[in-house]
Amino acid sequence: MGVRAIGMGLGTLIQELGAGPEIVTGHDYRSYSKAIQSALIMGLMAAGAKVKDIGLALSPTAYYAQFALDVPSVAMVTASHNDNGWSGIKMGCERPLTFGPDEMSRLKEIVLNGEWQLKSGGTYEFVENFQEQYIAHLADRPKLKRKIKVIAACGNGTAGAFAPEVLRRIGCEVVEMDATLDHTFPNYNPNPEDMVMLHAMRDKIEAEGADVALGFDGDGDRCGVVDNEGEEIFADKVGVMLARDISALHESSQFVVDVKSTGLFLTDPVLKAQNATTDYWKTGHSYIKRRVNELNAIAGFEKSGHFFFNQPIGLGYDDGIVTALAVCDMLDRNPDKSMADLRRDLPLTFGSPTMSPTCADEVKYDVIERVIARITSMVEAGENIGNHAVKELITVNGIRVVCDDGTWGLIRASSNTPQLVVVVESPISEERKKEMFHALDDILRENDEVGDYNQSL
Repeated sequence: MGVRAIGMGLGTLIQELGAGPEIVTGHDYRSYSKAIQSALIMGLMAAGAKVKDIGLALSPTAYYAQFALDVPSVAMVTASHNDNGWSGIKMGCERPLTFGPDEMSRLKEIVLNGEWQLKSGGTYEFVENFQEQYIAHLADRPKLKRKIKVIAACGNGTAGAFAPEVLRRIGCEVVEMDATLDHTFPNYNPNPEDMVMLHAMRDKIEAEGADVALGFDGDGDRCGVVDNEGEEIFADKVGVMLARDISALHESSQFVVDVKSTGLFLTDPVLKAQNATTDYWKTGHSYIKRRVNELNAIAGFEKSGHFFFNQPIGLGYDDGIVTALAVCDMLDRNPDKSMADLRRDLPLTFGSPTMSPTCADEVKYDVIERVIARITSMVEAGENIGNHAVKELITVNGIRVVCDDGTWGLIRASSNTPQLVVVVESPISEERKKEMFHALDDILRENDEVGDYNQSL
């Protein structure tokens, strides 16, 4: 009933916003996703929506359908990389964007206050074979000149039905890894930001002698990378590598990155020499996607692995397979270098994974406000953080503390789970990285609501 109410609210909202009644919907491979989508469709139709159902899909498959079927709105049922038991809806009515806070707040009002406008005229159409149309769209491009052996790691998620086939069609030698769809996720959750999946990719690439391992999350809008030497490359560093490659081809390229990302986007000498500019923005795929669109940036990169490519590379939304193709193109344009060589070409920094201490949804934003106030007062009083003076505080999303030696640390609230997010990086040493982490963790521990980390340094 709750999902049906969301459908009625969403059907009302897209028409209230002037997008019209047409909407595309799809679902991932969770055991319960089709049932949730069916309830959503019932609600949408009750509000007069004209539903086009593309069936089993990745989130970017649904986004592509907005363009291919000329439909302004989308509602994709997926839990992405979350544990079984979770689900959600990625939605929007202005391609290639998804809803931001204003639209979500209005949807909440409509649903909780029963303000939906129910009307006749709702229709349903199942779009046959759209999966093949999406695969053909991605593969409709020049073949690779260089023979690249790729591990396609899918974590038994929905990407297994799409990513290996696209990579084969562009000329890769593909070794499938956990590509059989299995909603129980027998090995690990399909999450290429999680070290468990990255370590499994490392072991596979060492066993197969592949050029690169590309890992996809549960709904296929993110891509993780392990190089030919088994080194896990965090997504923000992959972003710097791709930014170098793209800005060499496109004059004065503009990029957008989230506040969790490496400082190399501002300091890398190659990006500087190629006149590339970078804007740091709020973490969250809807925020970065919108910012990329506002600035007409050629690409946007999130540390979580959501990458957004505008034309001529993509259509402005996050698609893990498009990211994988961009990585393959970068290798193709550097025939004398391996993925590890390209990684080593970057200036050395010492970065952490994304660490997430528990914190209840009801209090996590209050905790962040307290942390911002505490750190701001420390800096105003001339106190050091991590035994160094603070050069800059960035508060566009949580707080990013930048010290005088370039070491930085971020604390923010997770957008979609009852957790906080902590990331640290230092261009100096592993010890400085740990020093910054412990300094920020000490501040966090002043708040009793903050629990244990999912992973630590």
